[in-house]
Amino acid sequence: MGLSIKKNDTVLVITGKEKGKKGRVLFVYPSEDKLLIERVNIIKRHMRPSRKYTQGGIIEKEAPLHISSVMLLCPKCAKPTRIGNTVLSDGKKVRVCKKCKEIIDE
Repeated sequence: MGLSIKKNDTVLVITGKEKGKKGRVLFVYPSEDKLLIERVNIIKRHMRPSRKYTQGGIIEKEAPLHISSVMLLCPKCAKPTRIGNTVLSDGKKVRVCKKCKEIIDE
């Protein structure tokens, strides 16, 4: 089963402590059904100094959220929606908003 949410989509968190927050998807982990969302689910990590973190100390970064905790925000109707798939006449498979029936993919 393929994932219906892709990188750079705007999503709304619908469950958990981050409920109600919106953000852009930075990275998708398809094997784990998780995704990384910009400025959502911030955690603190105690990091030892390294090449990446020369100072070290306590670093704040995003942690992955399960894909079932978010809904895609339709770019046309700006509402959280489920996603359907349809095949266009030229044979291209595209994602479709279930609320406004508009094509999400360019």
